[in-house]
Amino acid sequence: MTDTMPEISRERIRQTAALIAPYIRRTPVIDVDAADLGFSGLPVRLKLELFQHTGSFKPRGAFTSLLTRKIPAAGVVAASGGNHGAAVAYAAQKLGIPATIFIPSAASQAKVERIRDYGATLVIAGERYDDALVASEIHIAQTGALAVHAFDQAETLLGQGTVALEFAEQAPDVDTVLVAVGGGGLIGGMAAWYRGETKIIGVEPYAAPTLFDALAAGAPVDAPAGGLAADSLAPRRVGELMFPLAQAYVDQVALVSDDAIRDAQERLWKTLRIVAEPGGAAALAALISGAYVPAPHERVGVLICGGNTAAVNFTKGS
Repeated sequence: MTDTMPEISRERIRQTAALIAPYIRRTPVIDVDAADLGFSGLPVRLKLELFQHTGSFKPRGAFTSLLTRKIPAAGVVAASGGNHGAAVAYAAQKLGIPATIFIPSAASQAKVERIRDYGATLVIAGERYDDALVASEIHIAQTGALAVHAFDQAETLLGQGTVALEFAEQAPDVDTVLVAVGGGGLIGGMAAWYRGETKIIGVEPYAAPTLFDALAAGAPVDAPAGGLAADSLAPRRVGELMFPLAQAYVDQVALVSDDAIRDAQERLWKTLRIVAEPGGAAALAALISGAYVPAPHERVGVLICGGNTAAVNFTKGS
């Protein structure tokens, strides 16, 4: 435990939920037969956070940051693989705040277009998230703009924690929740809400095992940053603020292949006509591929966290 953990408390997450409620959607939860998705077990509860404004969970943290911090005349700056940038651009547009978003060339065209549509200044910098982050830090030093970090700020963790608050209200009987991990803001915030009362399973690609490697090392460390979901699940290392929460409340991290992620995307499309981006489908991939196997009576919830992909590329049954 560290002195950062009480800061991300259930009470503060409740307060955050009330603050941002006028600006976000309460996203739906649906029950789906496991057999329909290609594995055995009890029905799975899917929290469809890809139906949030901007197509991902990210506006929760973005609005929290912009509503609780003093904004300078230069506005706000974010570095992002795409979804966080779109969320900050959207929140800034709604609140009348100038925004500059730095993204890597790996970002999908769908995410680029969303950011531009929300009226932010868009800068493409480098190939990966870390390149965009460095460029954004130079801009902040030059302009005095306020940094809105994608995952390593208390406001981000509090905002993302409201996903778990909602999910717990909508599906109180769920024993285990599977959550995709990039920088860890989402799983950190959700772990802060559940606090061990519901099992949390992180899911990462083999090509970007950021939390997996950090837990093995006992601290955030640089990890590979590649794979199909690199624009959302490959920041190279998890955040310092979320890591104690992960150590305390994340039960394990399951790793999945790019093929398993593609399969989960296709099954979501075939079964539910839901188009999830690779990072958005990664948590479900752990169930379908057997990377996480529930106990016979275990009730599992899965967060489908993003849907910003350019098109449906599934040729079979599409």
